[in-house]
Amino acid sequence: MNEGQVVPVQITDEIKTSFINYAMSVIVERALPDVRDGLKPVQRRILFAMHQMGLASNRKHIKSAGVVGEVIGKYHPHGDSAIYDAMVRLAQDWNLRYRLVDGQGNFGSIDGDPPAAYRYTEARMTSVAEAILADIDMETVDFRDNFDGTLQEPTVLPSAVPNLLVNGAAGIAVGMATNMAPHNLGEIVDGLVAMIDEPEIDTAGLMRHVHGPDFPTGGIIGRDGIRQAFETGRGSIRVRGRARIEDHNQRTAVVVTEIPYQVNKTSLIQTVAQLVRAKKIEDISNIRDESDRHGMRIVFELKRGALGELVLNQLYKFTQLQTTFAVNNVVIVDNSPRILSLREMLRYFLDHRVIVVRRRSEFELRRARERAHILEGYLIALDNLDAVIALIRASKDGPEAKAALMREFGLSDPQAQAVLDMRLQRLTGLEREKINEEYRELQEQIARLELILNDAAELWRVIRKELQDVKKQFADPRRTLITDLTDEIGKEDLIAEENVAVTLTRGGYIKRTALTSYRSQARGGRGSTAQKAKEDDVNSILLVGSTHDYLLFFTDRGRVYREKIYDLPEAERAARGGHIRNLLPLAEGENVQTVLSLKDLDQDGHFVFATKGGLVKRTRIREYGNINAAGLVAINLLDGDELVAVRITDGNADVVLGTRDGQAIRFAEEDARETGRATQGVIGIRLKRGDAVVSLAVIQQGQKEQAELLSVTESGLGKRTPLAEYPVQGRGGQGVIGHRLSDRTGAMVTLSPVLGSEELFVLSENGILIRTSVAQVSSYGRSTQGVTVMRLDDGDRVVAAMVMPSEAELEAMN
Repeated sequence: MNEGQVVPVQITDEIKTSFINYAMSVIVERALPDVRDGLKPVQRRILFAMHQMGLASNRKHIKSAGVVGEVIGKYHPHGDSAIYDAMVRLAQDWNLRYRLVDGQGNFGSIDGDPPAAYRYTEARMTSVAEAILADIDMETVDFRDNFDGTLQEPTVLPSAVPNLLVNGAAGIAVGMATNMAPHNLGEIVDGLVAMIDEPEIDTAGLMRHVHGPDFPTGGIIGRDGIRQAFETGRGSIRVRGRARIEDHNQRTAVVVTEIPYQVNKTSLIQTVAQLVRAKKIEDISNIRDESDRHGMRIVFELKRGALGELVLNQLYKFTQLQTTFAVNNVVIVDNSPRILSLREMLRYFLDHRVIVVRRRSEFELRRARERAHILEGYLIALDNLDAVIALIRASKDGPEAKAALMREFGLSDPQAQAVLDMRLQRLTGLEREKINEEYRELQEQIARLELILNDAAELWRVIRKELQDVKKQFADPRRTLITDLTDEIGKEDLIAEENVAVTLTRGGYIKRTALTSYRSQARGGRGSTAQKAKEDDVNSILLVGSTHDYLLFFTDRGRVYREKIYDLPEAERAARGGHIRNLLPLAEGENVQTVLSLKDLDQDGHFVFATKGGLVKRTRIREYGNINAAGLVAINLLDGDELVAVRITDGNADVVLGTRDGQAIRFAEEDARETGRATQGVIGIRLKRGDAVVSLAVIQQGQKEQAELLSVTESGLGKRTPLAEYPVQGRGGQGVIGHRLSDRTGAMVTLSPVLGSEELFVLSENGILIRTSVAQVSSYGRSTQGVTVMRLDDGDRVVAAMVMPSEAELEAMN
């Protein structure tokens, strides 16, 4: 076709061709990240330009306008606003889990405020960005011509950091889009290391390390959708803001401290205000944004008498305080868009690191060999120093001297030139030793690099170590809590099974705490504070169980509820925890009396119930296998009676009831005939006027020979008494003296069977807890007062004493 000639074409054909070219350009060159470094082209060019400008994390910031101009002029011939917007996002800690640009000045806010113009703000790279660019000058990646062919730019960055997964990505291309969640760097590195150790690891195996997304704004996410997203690259994950209910001056407030990822805080507050005006949420009286540089705090003050839990549920339902994150892992792989699973993304990153480490090793090996070659020339010259000097002095010029050196001493051209360029200072003995030392180090380096290049195991060891170094340098604790219980995706696969202490206070606050947070103490110690409790909010129940166990909650009204231990709020030893009424639908005035931990409910054995009025009931555990969210009737109670305790038996146990006045009766379990779930039971002990059952002890068949009964009183006195001193009687009698009481001892608090290897937890009304070995409690006769188990401050008293397995026994139970 001649220049200037017009050729008619079908417009439909031209539109097809042009649109396909445009679409591919947007897909590959603008909107989607590369699977290897997790960056879009504009982000990669910004970071490379900053690297070339020397804007390291330890250098001073420079004007953002300078960076934008550098990127436009050399690498990215597009609008300045597009480049500046991309750079601003890299500096926003509410958008990126690990920022790549360190901004100084106004870079916007989570409220949606725009950043200042680039002539006002300043920027430099973060240390994470430096790790992404590390080794780029060692020929680790391919370069290509820039837009005008005057410079070279990288096609991908070496990226020692798995940026794609830790920072995620979002972008709209043509006919497709990507929306990738950020993750915790430590978890991703653990997943990569697991894949190195076990190349065929599946998604379930990876999820033991990578638990789910970890958003920069924190929040709470549901497990539903995580497995699907990890396995297919697509999924829907529910995200909630984190909130708590606070009471101040007889007023209640819902305080939001974290909001879902990508939610605008100002927009959220405006939405709530509109709902209040529309009376869709009626119990909010005031809204305040108390957020500052220390963190987020949105306060929704409630009207008097309003229920905080109800308002919080309304906020979740009607506002952006609960959203859905639609995972769509579309990335560029070999210049084509693909949807990838978690396993595939990890594998592509490892493949990239293999190439980078190999190319870096080849580069370093080549440089080391070149340097060693020069040093060999130095050593030859130094070994023949007088002859070399004479030869050089006899030469007419430099080329003649070089040729003579090559001819006389077998030096190569570079070696001969290096000898000619050598300073006289290097002829000293000390300098000669330095050359020898450098040569030895180079030989070691060459051997190490050759090993990396020739031994796949050594190559993977290097990659593994570098990943662990990245984790050590940059990893931080998870910010996003994973909860929102559902069995559909196997939540127990994401939760470590460990022993925890479960405490329930009289005020109804429950929590689980790592068992190791309580230190063991000698008998008579003052103990450590178990919780910061109010005077009317002291601990009343303490048990130990696995996080995977079921908890059965038996109330004083004879009902039973079921939860998993890992569903309980996790809190430190001195924290209050969450309220039981947020967990269970308890009636007004209904209180939990006993909490039992079981692996499952489809098992042999019985529950034995004891009531305040002296009744006992025995029912198979399987009768309670179908407890729904509303709970079940566990025992029918007479008017005025209350459930005191429930214990598990093997069918051949002895039952011991202890009363407030120190009486005790022991009878065979089978004396109480087996009945159904919703029954009253039979008389266990006949009580004197004013007395009441306070404790139920069960001695299993295999424990009767060596078992003792440990009793503790309100004044902190306790003793162990051989079981043999408690005669087996028929149920329904008045029993015998179990603990001799007086004004000094106070009432009996508990009567528990022990074998001597257990540990005893004793809690006081002031929230003081001691943990001591049962063996340290002295053994006395049945009709005695015992010795001091816990020293109490004036006005304090024991409210609960629980016998627990020792650490060794707990490990054996797992």
